Amino acid sequence: MPETVAALPQAIPGVDIIEILIVDDGSHDRTVEVAQTLGIHHILRKVRNQGLAQAFISGLQAALTAGADIIVNTDADNQYYGGDIPQLVAPILAGEADIVIGDRGMNQHPYFSPLKRRLQQVGSWVVSMAAGGRIPDATSGFRALSREAAMRTLVLSEYSYTLETLIQAGSRHMAVTHVPIRVNPQTRPSRLMRSLSHFLTNSTATILRAYTMYRPLRVFLLLGGVLVTAGLALGVRFLYFYFTKPGAGHVQSLILMAVLLLMGFQAGLIGILADLVNFNRKIQEETLYRIRRIELEMEKRQTTHD
Repeated sequence: MPETVAALPQAIPGVDIIEILIVDDGSHDRTVEVAQTLGIHHILRKVRNQGLAQAFISGLQAALTAGADIIVNTDADNQYYGGDIPQLVAPILAGEADIVIGDRGMNQHPYFSPLKRRLQQVGSWVVSMAAGGRIPDATSGFRALSREAAMRTLVLSEYSYTLETLIQAGSRHMAVTHVPIRVNPQTRPSRLMRSLSHFLTNSTATILRAYTMYRPLRVFLLLGGVLVTAGLALGVRFLYFYFTKPGAGHVQSLILMAVLLLMGFQAGLIGILADLVNFNRKIQEETLYRIRRIELEMEKRQTTHD
């Protein structure tokens, strides 16, 4: 952590005040003591470990409460080069983006194996399709958010925040961009990725869950369309044998066709219902956003009066 803090910029053009927040997610080392000796402005300590996703959202809330207009998230293991923070926040300062992702250059990442680079590229492509915009390094935790974007960010996953928040931002039509960044040599193995299978399983589940949550009609209509198409294909097969080879049977095709068509129509109906639920969720999220905004304004006024 000392190396990470030392690399953070002391001044950024367009930024008046720079403050540092450390989130200690129930660690058993000397994180808090070291942070205090380094003169960190804000320390958020959790009694027990709740995972990366909850640590991120807790950090956002604490930064918002402290009055931050721009929030930059980085890892304490010194993976990301802190000197690139001015480039990271520049699009937000210019009013060109709500969220900026630090692109590690996955094609040439010096500390990833060829297999890991390829998996990261595929995953970023999938998230880009789900989010509706080009995001070359979706798993990068080095990112900047405007105050407005941070107030609208919700994380439901218990695994990681990186993928879900991008799909969420895309569904809300936020301006998301990326800038190239540098990385430092790896100091320790990733604690998030215990193994390749663990990483793939959790990342895939996160993407599917988030995409289904924010694009339910598209997901279920696609599923229903596949089932209906398969059913119609079996129907055509039945008619072909019925007229070309009388008495050949193939009644099983007719039965399976009926089952697939029924399942396809049911999937479409589920999609319509899920889309209605999605509208209700949007109303709830908007309500939560307004409540959060009011609470932050009240805390700000109370602090000013004190």
